[in-house]
Amino acid sequence: MPLIEYVSRIHFDFGAINQLSAELELLAITRPLLVTDKGIASAGILDRVLESASPLIPVVHDRTAGDPTEELLQECLESWKAHDCNGVIAAGGGSVLDLAKAISLLASHGGSIQDYEVNSGGSSRIGRVHPHIAIPTAAGTGAEVGRACVMTLKGGSKCVCVSLKMVANTVICDPELTQSLSPRMTAATGIDALSHGIEALVSNVINPPAAAIAADCVSRCARWLPHATHDGSDLRARWNMMMAALEGGLCLQKSLGSAHALATPLGELGIHHGTLIGVLLPHVLRYNREAAPDAFESIGQLVSLPASATAADWVEQLVSDIGLPGRLSELGISQGQLQAIAKRAMGVHLTATNPRRPQPEDYLKILEKAW
Repeated sequence: MPLIEYVSRIHFDFGAINQLSAELELLAITRPLLVTDKGIASAGILDRVLESASPLIPVVHDRTAGDPTEELLQECLESWKAHDCNGVIAAGGGSVLDLAKAISLLASHGGSIQDYEVNSGGSSRIGRVHPHIAIPTAAGTGAEVGRACVMTLKGGSKCVCVSLKMVANTVICDPELTQSLSPRMTAATGIDALSHGIEALVSNVINPPAAAIAADCVSRCARWLPHATHDGSDLRARWNMMMAALEGGLCLQKSLGSAHALATPLGELGIHHGTLIGVLLPHVLRYNREAAPDAFESIGQLVSLPASATAADWVEQLVSDIGLPGRLSELGISQGQLQAIAKRAMGVHLTATNPRRPQPEDYLKILEKAW
């Protein structure tokens, strides 16, 4: 039975950042903790966020780097307690947005992040969390409206927590904030957005509204990702890619599949998620094609594929055209690592919503082809 829920209040347009002060007041956040990273500060975006939060003066934690870690989460919780904070603002990419969810969760619930891990039934232990506002500065993960957060534990493994109760109360999508992204990051984050639309369409979960949103996500990415990558000053392309990323997050209720399942253990090696997805997605699409013919026909129509081409071929060419690597070997992954990665990917919850149920040997073959 489909379960359909959309819960965030979303401001979307150029200048949307100017709504921050009013949204803080609406949520009764009077002592906000602002989590971000050094890159956001150096790009001048942090100054704009602070100005828009006035007259409040948030406590700033700008040490997010790469994937959020359990140690970083603890630092933020200590800042929360020391300054008696009562809400979070997240300004950044997917890592920052995930960190904010984890802070809101543990500041309200206590315990450790592993207590709420999805594979061990932790979702049922998640109730109402502290309010938070998400301000994405990249067009990719859709984490601003996503219900999951991913945390790297002290031992290096990933912990994934999933609950609609962790979704940001307010989302502020201002496409102007993405203009400082490099072509490489625009490409990598954009491929991630595209993959959300494609894998949601192909997944075995029934959710027609999410499928419709996923279709629009795919269509926008097909048209606008090359423009945004090759000309970052193209404001129309930036607007459409931020909308595609938002839609990619909204359609995650239909879940994802094996490209993201495989990217989870690979991501523990410190490789950018979108870059990994660009390598993996064509090979997963070839594996899944016969299991979801209607979905693949729909994708072909959305991106105007000629009869002789496949969705996998199209994605592979797009990845090349926007300057991303096409092989795992180019990312420093050795062939000897593949078997262990295949085995670990089997335990990722997204394997269950792939349209074709893989076995470890299937994952190994996909990885070998991607390598």
